[in-house]
Amino acid sequence: MYADKFTYPVLKVIIASLLLIFNINPLFAQGDWQLRSDKEGIRIYTSAVPDSKVKAIKVDAEFNADASQLVALIMDVNSSPAWVYHTKSAAIIKQVSPSELYYYSEVNLPWPATNRDFVAHLTVNQNPDTRVITIDGPAVSGMVPVKQGIVRIEHSVGKWVITPAGPDKIKVEYTIHVDPAGSLPSWLVNMFATEGPIKIFKGIRSQLQKTVYRNTQLAFVVN
Repeated sequence: MYADKFTYPVLKVIIASLLLIFNINPLFAQGDWQLRSDKEGIRIYTSAVPDSKVKAIKVDAEFNADASQLVALIMDVNSSPAWVYHTKSAAIIKQVSPSELYYYSEVNLPWPATNRDFVAHLTVNQNPDTRVITIDGPAVSGMVPVKQGIVRIEHSVGKWVITPAGPDKIKVEYTIHVDPAGSLPSWLVNMFATEGPIKIFKGIRSQLQKTVYRNTQLAFVVN
């Protein structure tokens, strides 16, 4: 399609908000992060990744919530269209346990770009000493056939880190590096790299106020 004829260099800032939850890559774990935006308590950073034309993105903020609330929201895949930027649909493929699942999601991109989709494997782990929680979810191949007219994203790395920051308060850091499977117009890349993370984190704040999450206590999470 027309959008995929754009040259690859326009992807110097990745469309971080397309995929919410992916496995961390040590190549940018200690990257030289440059602050790009600081609005409403939500900070967005970018960092070059060795041997990649695509930059990594990091977003951090604090929320008035406990860890169980946020983990419950992230693992509630069906709710994604309500708060994950441009998510058209999301559905669990396989529930392995309360802290592990596979899911499929389609991302709705404006014309003339082609929609993207992906399959991710989510796992939740908590350090028993620090109570820091990590949520990883590498994109995986297979499980859902490639669909006509949708570009499949198969190479993504990233991580959620949820750290206790006081009574009913958590610090959240989200880092991601994605190969969006083809080039995209620069205006679209910029929109997803700047507007996307802010809307996602504002969406999290809104969702965490809902009773279904406020009253959650997960058996596998220590707040």
